[in-house]
Amino acid sequence: MKNAMHLESLLSQGIPELARAPTRSLFIFASLNLGIIELLADGLLSATDAVRLFYNADNCLFVRRKLPGKIADKIMSHGVQLPDLFDALPADEAHRQFQRELAAMRALCSKLLKDKQLVA
Repeated sequence: MKNAMHLESLLSQGIPELARAPTRSLFIFASLNLGIIELLADGLLSATDAVRLFYNADNCLFVRRKLPGKIADKIMSHGVQLPDLFDALPADEAHRQFQRELAAMRALCSKLLKDKQLVA
């Protein structure tokens, strides 16, 4: 993955009224994350590529500064750390922890969607 997704551009240019509707930006954010998590779980995207693509510093700063609440920031924090698991842990343990991290990220996305009543 050479081209990173620029979350700020996706959220502001794609739907101009997002500045007035943060709930919609959280819906898009959670939806994008769920897609990326699925790609990671299926082995179609590596943890390193996920950081390059989405869980990069620019997107992390944007989320911290512009999206309401702490859940979105927690999701990004989990994503940023995924490649480190494979550097710090033996392969079997890294894989197990990777799956736990993905499950935690899914749960946070679901919580974000439910808390904001975005699913209905």
